[in-house]
Amino acid sequence: MLSAFGKAFRTPDLRKKIFFTLFIMAVFRFGSVVPTPGVSYANVKECLANSQTGGLFGLINLFSGGALIKLSVFALGIMPYITASIIVQLLTVVIPRFEALKEEGQSGTAKLTQYTRYVTVALSVLQSTGLIAVARTPGRLISGCALPIIPDSSWERIVTMIFVMTAGTAVIMWLGELITDRGIGNGMSIMIFTSIAAGFPSQLWAIKLQNGFVTFLMVLALGIVIIAAVVFVEQAQRRVPVQYAKRMVGRRSYGGTSTYIPIKVNQAGVIPVIFASSMLYIPSLIVNFTNSQAPWAVWVSRNLVKGDHPIYIAFYALLIIFFTYFYVSITFNPEEVAENMKKYGGFIPGIRAGKPTAEYLQYILSRLTAPGALYLALIAAIPVMALILFGASQNFPFGGTAIMIIVGVGLDTSKAIESQLQQRSYEGFLK
Repeated sequence: MLSAFGKAFRTPDLRKKIFFTLFIMAVFRFGSVVPTPGVSYANVKECLANSQTGGLFGLINLFSGGALIKLSVFALGIMPYITASIIVQLLTVVIPRFEALKEEGQSGTAKLTQYTRYVTVALSVLQSTGLIAVARTPGRLISGCALPIIPDSSWERIVTMIFVMTAGTAVIMWLGELITDRGIGNGMSIMIFTSIAAGFPSQLWAIKLQNGFVTFLMVLALGIVIIAAVVFVEQAQRRVPVQYAKRMVGRRSYGGTSTYIPIKVNQAGVIPVIFASSMLYIPSLIVNFTNSQAPWAVWVSRNLVKGDHPIYIAFYALLIIFFTYFYVSITFNPEEVAENMKKYGGFIPGIRAGKPTAEYLQYILSRLTAPGALYLALIAAIPVMALILFGASQNFPFGGTAIMIIVGVGLDTSKAIESQLQQRSYEGFLK
């Protein structure tokens, strides 16, 4: 990886792309600290200094790089776009029109991207409205703080704040697309990477101040082990061999090549963790908005708010396992893969083409999804283990979701750089 980055900096075109990507990342971080008009930044700073954040808005705050709690211009971060992308992706299975667009190729994908933008703006309006409604009451957004974060709660000021936050999400979406077109790697992934990585230094320093230098070194060592384990599992895959038969067209022969279908152990990526976290936030969100004191609301407040509660952990793990199987089932279709192989004369050695191939792929997929789901559930429980070992779950930077995203984006960006290096110098072919 380091050699790839070194060679990229020595290539003028790639060097420009890397610097352009770094510039966009800097602009994104700048917008994450610019306060939204109407927010008392002094009160926010005092509240953050004397209170602990997390819990209900922890996931969104993670993806916004801490901008949500500060109510900055980019407070919503990339989360509305992620949610919109997931919604559109799920609708391709339900709505025939969306499925037809997906099969049209580049033109259909462009149309689906346009729909995703519309859904992103709509979700931004809803989320910014809900966030401002919570922040208007002291102590609800940042627990234990009685200072008013939004001193002026007139409707003109509220509408302005909603507009600014929605526009901020649209700008983030545009910046991500700029990176995809003119930079290195996937723009949206780079933005998520930037948000999460921005909190690492402050979280590590907070652990040192609160728990001492020895605990700080232990956390660093544990973080390196976790990163190594995540890299190992994320790279692990089952390669199903595929042979293509020779075809004679006139005097020329085509095919006769061997390749493989890579099926990853963690085929679903980090999506099940995000789904499970979002589902567990819904009951807490309802209780927070309604201020209900009904028995069900009291049970939710006791059992489904704190991440170290046994019931919360059990629900979290079960939801991750469920969404892993669900997401894999809608993203990898063995019947479609088998049909495409049969169409182009491909077959798995020892397996008949058609339905037997689909059943064989389904068998492999089900056997790989089980350890993948358990791996995701274990990785997601890392902050709970950090609380038990170090008493630092609030500041523990090596949470499962964060590490998986950082490792995944890092590996994908490295592969993108190596791919572009091969296109320019053909070094990979000469070797």
